[in-house]
Amino acid sequence: MPNINILSNVFKEANDNWVHIKTYLLEEYVINTLVILLFTGAFSLIIGTSLAWLVSVYDFPLRGFFRWTLILPLAIPPYIAAYTYTGLINYTGVIQTFLRNFFDLKINQKYANIMTIEGSIFIFTMFLFPYVYTITRAFIEKQSASLIETSRVLGRKPLEIFWVVVLPISRAAIIGSTTLVLLEVLNDYGVVQYFNIPTFSTAIFRTWFAFGDVNTAIKLAGLLMIVVVSILFLEHLLRGRKKFAYTTTKVRPIKRIKLKGLKAALAFGYSFSVLSIGFLIPTLQLLYWAFLTYKKIFNSKFLILMLNSISLALISSIIIIMLALIVANYTRISKSILGRICAKLTILGYSIPGAVIAIGVVVMFIALDSQLLWLYRLFNTDSKLVLSTSIAMLCAAYIIRYLGIGFNSVETGFEKVGKTFFEASRTLGMTITETFFKVDIKMIGPAILSGFILVFVDIMKELPLTLILRPFNFHTLATQAYKYASDENIYEAAIPSLIIILISFTSILIFHRLVDKEGEDNGHRN
Repeated sequence: MPNINILSNVFKEANDNWVHIKTYLLEEYVINTLVILLFTGAFSLIIGTSLAWLVSVYDFPLRGFFRWTLILPLAIPPYIAAYTYTGLINYTGVIQTFLRNFFDLKINQKYANIMTIEGSIFIFTMFLFPYVYTITRAFIEKQSASLIETSRVLGRKPLEIFWVVVLPISRAAIIGSTTLVLLEVLNDYGVVQYFNIPTFSTAIFRTWFAFGDVNTAIKLAGLLMIVVVSILFLEHLLRGRKKFAYTTTKVRPIKRIKLKGLKAALAFGYSFSVLSIGFLIPTLQLLYWAFLTYKKIFNSKFLILMLNSISLALISSIIIIMLALIVANYTRISKSILGRICAKLTILGYSIPGAVIAIGVVVMFIALDSQLLWLYRLFNTDSKLVLSTSIAMLCAAYIIRYLGIGFNSVETGFEKVGKTFFEASRTLGMTITETFFKVDIKMIGPAILSGFILVFVDIMKELPLTLILRPFNFHTLATQAYKYASDENIYEAAIPSLIIILISFTSILIFHRLVDKEGEDNGHRN
């Protein structure tokens, strides 16, 4: 594993760059990173949990519409949201221009600057809170209605039910989803780099690319891993040992309370405001910029960009799902320690920030190239770095980082179908391999498709890994959008960004329909 390579290099002798960073800069990296994590986690938890409760328990205008559209901010990667809102709010942006032209109002630029730590917290919160919303909403909706109805009969008010009943039983879902948000923040490079905020990820990139100092970058990556492990350990503590389960298989949906008057208006206003800030406003702004620049952007080079992105995501996603199927099937059949270890290692990659994985993969592939020099000489190749300058290295990094997503989806599918059909097939004389292809895969088709969609979208949006590990002069939609924004060509960044959003939007819509259909099927069976 790449993180083993990192750990083995952390304790190497320090050089001048590391001494300088440790003396003058490390404290700032730590404070900035922790502040962003703390406030993003807190605000995401509040917004995500409150919306999940509102949509699950109350009935108000367009509730069904908000139920699924509040997931859509996930379709916009935070780095795209960062430069979109910068363009919206700055002096020449739509907001200030409108205020100057129609109301003759001039805003002090000190208060219109989003490129701050506070601005990064705003971006991360508004475009990552759907992790908390989606997971918590799914958990609340699946709870037995009797828990809430009994509390109502006993005279509990809605807020009391939320604090006394719902929060305790939803604790694992809320904490787990908030942890996902924190891990996404640690993985980010685009937002903090564009806003010029010194954090661990920007320090790793700067040390590696600006100074060419891999050893110092590895030491910073090692410290970042300590932060990750601390978050995962804290999650384990906060989850606690309490577990909640149904005492009956008949789980009824929650009977929603119909809101009227001011309360209905407030519920609608809150939901619409969050959706507008997190999806509608940035998307409309990008559409406007795309209209201004499409003639300049659409050409043969852009088609190559699209082909690079889609083919890379497609190949990597197929490999990931194939590996996930093999590992999940093995861990399901074999209850050995090795099976449990394989499952843990599979999901470990997603908790490791992209910059850390990138360093580990580079170290691993350079070592692999040095071992294969004899093979390269047989083919009269002058280059000593073949694999470490190829697409293979980038695909390997994607597999390490996103295998856990594919594995979780496939494992969930296997858990739902159980082992009854597997055992029946084996009794009828089929081999494990025949059963796998003729029975198992067909039964967990929706889970495989869900896993593929989630992995595909994440790879399409991925920035840190792609920036570091892509071959020379190889660009994707994500890297090109980031390049345009970094060069202050924000308008030109709109079209590649919109294509990423469109693919993410379509995938989320398909995934949402799959989940809803599965929920309906389970409801009919119950």
